[in-house]
Amino acid sequence: MGLDLDFTQFFPSIPYIIDGIWVTLSIVAVAALLGLSLGIILSLLKIGNIKILRWLADAYTSIFRGTPLVLQLMIVYYGLPQMLGVDIPAYMAAVIAFGLNSSAYVSEIIRAGIQAVDKGQKEAAEALGISYKPMMKDIILPQAMKNILPALMNEWITLTKESAIVTVIGVMDIMRRAYVVGGEKFAFFEPLIIAGVIYYLMVMVLTLLGKALERRMKRSD
Repeated sequence: MGLDLDFTQFFPSIPYIIDGIWVTLSIVAVAALLGLSLGIILSLLKIGNIKILRWLADAYTSIFRGTPLVLQLMIVYYGLPQMLGVDIPAYMAAVIAFGLNSSAYVSEIIRAGIQAVDKGQKEAAEALGISYKPMMKDIILPQAMKNILPALMNEWITLTKESAIVTVIGVMDIMRRAYVVGGEKFAFFEPLIIAGVIYYLMVMVLTLLGKALERRMKRSD
């Protein structure tokens, strides 16, 4: 069999595939916000003084980092409805699974960032009579977030790439649309390459934005 590729037949379908960008970005954006919010809570539990909460936060992180994301997605989409008796839309299942998974990684990033903040900051706050919550919110967390921004950007870039697995539950993202187009033409290589180019360009844009933000924060030091 010879190599017989024809990208031109897929040119009319490119706008349809590109429309999947907004589905992908919306899933990633909502999941990233969920992951960041829950990740902050988990990181505070991990460095807290309540042993059982530390153990639960560590167990949560271990489970979500130690199992495949696609498995977590399928449990949310197929397993939870079986247990709860309520259907979960594919889009919502993707947001939940990605958010919960991302929070496990984000919690470790934030924990490391908090522990990297000079201990003198905490001691000075305590000497001034500042209680734990406002100290973390106004002094420690802002410094930690500034230091860990590159790592957070890398996590969100990874999340953008991994979002392609939502195709297994039928979400009409970039990958799913490329598969649909390929099925109509009985040729999958070309639309999948087109999808790959779109993902690559998205990741490059996010990478450049992350570097620009990092440079700006360095200038503000």
